[in-house]
Amino acid sequence: MFFDGFTMGRLDVGDVQLYVRHGGSGPPVLLLHGHPRTGATWHRVAARLVDAGYAVVVPDLRGYGRSSKPPTTPDHLPYSKRAMAGDLVRLMRSLGHDRFAVIGHDRGSYVALRLTLDHPDAVERLAVLDSVPISEALARCGPTFARTWWHWFFYAQPDKPERAIVADPEAWYGGGPEHMGPEAYAEFRAAIHDPATVRAMLEDYRAGLETDRAHEEADRAAGRRVTCPLLVLWSSRDDMGDLYGDPRDVWKDWATNLRGGGPIDSGHHMAEEAPDELAAALLDFLRDGDGRPAVR
Repeated sequence: MFFDGFTMGRLDVGDVQLYVRHGGSGPPVLLLHGHPRTGATWHRVAARLVDAGYAVVVPDLRGYGRSSKPPTTPDHLPYSKRAMAGDLVRLMRSLGHDRFAVIGHDRGSYVALRLTLDHPDAVERLAVLDSVPISEALARCGPTFARTWWHWFFYAQPDKPERAIVADPEAWYGGGPEHMGPEAYAEFRAAIHDPATVRAMLEDYRAGLETDRAHEEADRAAGRRVTCPLLVLWSSRDDMGDLYGDPRDVWKDWATNLRGGGPIDSGHHMAEEAPDELAAALLDFLRDGDGRPAVR
């Protein structure tokens, strides 16, 4: 069932409202989606985590889906991962969760990293899926990255990417209900047909190349690292292995407590394509050695 038993609606978290689904009881887990999805991408994994005894919170990030799309600025700060992370700390506190696990996929993993570095007392465990830090991707950019991840640089341009995408959103993004499920696909389709959402999602990328990269480089210069347990997973049928070999080799310089990880037999959208394998890997990470939930 599609988020069966979850409460859903828009919650005020300061200067924006986030559309959020939350359900279950037990240790809290925050699930963060990537581009161009909404929180609906997590519906199969969220159900499995609730069944395993977790309280699961699934927002649309600011700018995405049904969440607020604030006006931007020349430095794109309103769409920085720091701004998004602040939203999520306030969201979780409003739901009664001062400490929680964070799981982020794709663009959501950059928000999860920023949340962990900016608010280390709030994050019990961190899992990142299909990513390396933005600054690492840019520092390692070579012909393969430029050829396959060209959209990072196109999306950073003013006006032109919006015009290209809104002309035929479904042709641009692809995807279909066979992997997403009909309800999640309907949300995705509504989002990509909304010009305001398309512009806000592009602002996420514009912030990435400038503000977010600078924030990460400042972290490295100051010696800040992820000190909570970190899990790194990636899709075996995506290009993370081609670009980085074992992405854990990149992440190990960002963390003091890297815990396992590895490839998931899936294409890029693993929460949709391989929910059983992904949920099993996440539950192994979230639990203590005695099988009980580790986040309390």
